[in-house]
Amino acid sequence: MSFSIQPSDHDFSQALLALEKGGIVAYPTETFYGLAVDPNNDQAIASLYELKKREEHKALSLLVPDLEYLSNLVSLYPSSYKKLIDAFWPGPLTLVFPSSGNVSTKLSGDRKDIAIRISSNLIAQRFCTSWGHAITATSANMSGETALVSAEEVKKLWGDKIACILDGGITPGGYGSTIVRCNNSKKECQIIRDGAITCEEITDILPSDYTVCRA
Repeated sequence: MSFSIQPSDHDFSQALLALEKGGIVAYPTETFYGLAVDPNNDQAIASLYELKKREEHKALSLLVPDLEYLSNLVSLYPSSYKKLIDAFWPGPLTLVFPSSGNVSTKLSGDRKDIAIRISSNLIAQRFCTSWGHAITATSANMSGETALVSAEEVKKLWGDKIACILDGGITPGGYGSTIVRCNNSKKECQIIRDGAITCEEITDILPSDYTVCRA
């Protein structure tokens, strides 16, 4: 069960100002609460890793405001992704793309790719669209711990260690976004992390000659 609250215009303005100043903002998504920083601010990224006690080789995923923005971040758009995007975006499916030179290496850990999705949560959509660029989409919990579904949980955990919280009520929880990487030449789709979109749903959407496997 989810319970929705709509932040005020002032709340959004404060969240955007916090991003501009290099702060960390918590916000609701279609699964759990996430933590946003400006992905073009290396110091903000470092602060986010430190806050979450996240290992630096583990990449951070991004939310983007729309499909057009992808061209700023990726160097290749696997053709198989079009079917997945048409079926599951906006929504809890994160796709792994080869990253462009416009993406901070601090985001991608020890890899040369970047994980991206468009959220179906209206608050996350407005926040990202108002910002006009990508935001980080890592879950609002300590790395390896239980993901959080309410602003109250976020506030209890982080207190004044984050700049502000966009309170969207209770999020659905359950599973996080499914993370997928496709290889067109091998006609292979790897499920890197199981999540809200099932393996069967992905298999049904992709061409019949694709192999869907777990990484």
